[in-house]
Formats: sequence, C-alpha cells, structure tokens
Amino acid sequence: MMKHQLPEEPQWVLPYMAMEVGDSFFIPTMRPAKLMYIIDTSAKKYGIKVKSYITTEEGYYGIRTWRLG
Repeated sequence: MMKHQLPEEPQWVLPYMAMEVGDSFFIPTMRPAKLMYIIDTSAKKYGIKVKSYITTEEGYYGIRTWRLG
C-alpha cells in the first residue's frame, strides 16, 4: 500500500499588524485544521482577536480569516 503525502506548505506571513478591524485575508491550503491552529495561536500571541472559516474561493480550498479586535 502506498501512502499519499501532501506537499509541505510554505511558511506564511500573517498580516495581523497591517490589518484593521473588519479586514480579512484568504490562504489556500490542503491542511485547514493545521493552518487554523497556527492562525489562532499566533493571533493570541499578538493579542489580536480573529475568526477563521474553511471555505472555497475561486476554486481554491482554504481559510478566510477576519480581524475582530
């Protein structure tokens, strides 16, 4: 039996400091749970509140994240 491995994802630069409340960004990913964890933990590190959803945009599966506070 062959194992199928997903390619490694790049390191993302998350634009929290340049965002205002209500701004959002989309990151395509095949590992949404891992990326949501990274987004949530790094936002908490900076004291920023965000909300993320798994979605498909323009044919790409990924995460859309809004800055809440």
